[in-house]
Amino acid sequence: MQLNFSQQMKMSQQMKLAPRMIQSMEILQMPYMALQERIDQELEDNVTLISDGTRKETSDTERDLEVQKAREEATEKTPDERELLVEDGKNNEDDFERLVDMATDWPDDNWAAESRPSANRVSEDLDRYSDMIANVEATPQTLHDYLLEQFHFYDLTAEEKSFGEYVIHNLDNNGRLQSSLPEIVQVYGGGISHETAQKVLYQIQELDPPGVGARDLKECLLLQLDSSMSYRDVLEVLIEDHLDDLGNNRLPLISRKTGYSIELIKEAVDEMRHLDPFPGRKFESRIVQNVTPDIEVIREDDGNWVVKVIDEYVPSLRISRKYRDMLRNGADAQTKEYIKKKIDSAKWLIESIEQRYNTLRRVAQAIVDHQSEFLESGPDYIQPLKMQQIADQVGVHVTTVSRAVDDKWIQTPRGLFPLKRFFGGGTKTSSGEDVAWDIIRRKLQDIIDAEDNDNPYSDDALVEEMAKLGYNLARRTVTKYRKKMNIPSSRQRREY
Repeated sequence: MQLNFSQQMKMSQQMKLAPRMIQSMEILQMPYMALQERIDQELEDNVTLISDGTRKETSDTERDLEVQKAREEATEKTPDERELLVEDGKNNEDDFERLVDMATDWPDDNWAAESRPSANRVSEDLDRYSDMIANVEATPQTLHDYLLEQFHFYDLTAEEKSFGEYVIHNLDNNGRLQSSLPEIVQVYGGGISHETAQKVLYQIQELDPPGVGARDLKECLLLQLDSSMSYRDVLEVLIEDHLDDLGNNRLPLISRKTGYSIELIKEAVDEMRHLDPFPGRKFESRIVQNVTPDIEVIREDDGNWVVKVIDEYVPSLRISRKYRDMLRNGADAQTKEYIKKKIDSAKWLIESIEQRYNTLRRVAQAIVDHQSEFLESGPDYIQPLKMQQIADQVGVHVTTVSRAVDDKWIQTPRGLFPLKRFFGGGTKTSSGEDVAWDIIRRKLQDIIDAEDNDNPYSDDALVEEMAKLGYNLARRTVTKYRKKMNIPSSRQRREY
């Protein structure tokens, strides 16, 4: 075998996104609250960026500290790097002049009167802060803490207590064991016997809430049965031997096997519904986040729907006059380079926010124009709409539309909706009209809601019923949407 080494030249084209372009796309994709956080962070990081009412102009002392910082950063460079930096500063004089000229285009910032907050403003801020602290919720008690609190009252040996604490920490958020008891014993080590482990587990299963420490659903439900229940004995048989049959609504089969009447089984099942298959979930802390709309749609006097990007709380950004003056009035090359980079960064941020505003407004307006019937007449009139249609209409790439609508909400006279709510495919009716899948699902739900519970529609029968309304669908399509809507099969929906 012979190895050959050779050099070849190859030309190829690659498209790489510049960091500034990536920043613009990130800002476009940000929802309203995330944009506010990004702006606040930039105001902290960039001394040349200021905003109306949220940050005062940097004082002379602070400015001197920033200049000193720039000099120190430049001093840390090697002699060759400093020489190149100074030379670059000379060669970039045109760039500095351009920045100075560019900066004059920004509105002047009159901060003299606003440089110090008023007493009323300080008082309001303190009141808001006090209210915020007063309304902060205490950390909720976890399931594991609650169980350990009870477990410590048992009169157990040190070995049993140690193993019991280990078992409690191995319960999942539903309150069940994450592994079998022999596996837990093996991982725990310490030579604990199976009998001792079983005894400790039984002690844990007596704790509140009932059902914790179970190894499966069947044991979880059995642990919750008590003598006060009217159908305790019946439920024990049903859960122990016929849980799968209950899940599939096979009541006649259960009746034949147990000798219980269907009426008795139904009454017992009604009582079983009070049992909790996930007793640990009540301890989960679920944070409900408020949704802030990014866009509002209003109807003008001429009947047209017009969108408005909500930006009243987004601060108006501008570049500091003092730092622009420093570029004009002379500074060493290192300081100029530092200020130039900061001003460039501020300019890109301001332009990216403005671009986000324009793109979001145009995309939202195109969506509203297409879905005006939804706004006027309700969800039954939503139209099929693809992102590519909006991209073609606005004149942008489809990925830009995707970023523009991602995690954005629109306030309409009919409620608050995510912008993605207005996109979706569809099919054609027997008359050739386009209809959105959302309408198909609503019609399917209406048919099932009106069916005879003693003889519910099969999927084939649902196809026939939908065809009567003009929607010609395949059986697999009906089955797919029925499952997506969490609608049980006809056998499971049947009432005996």
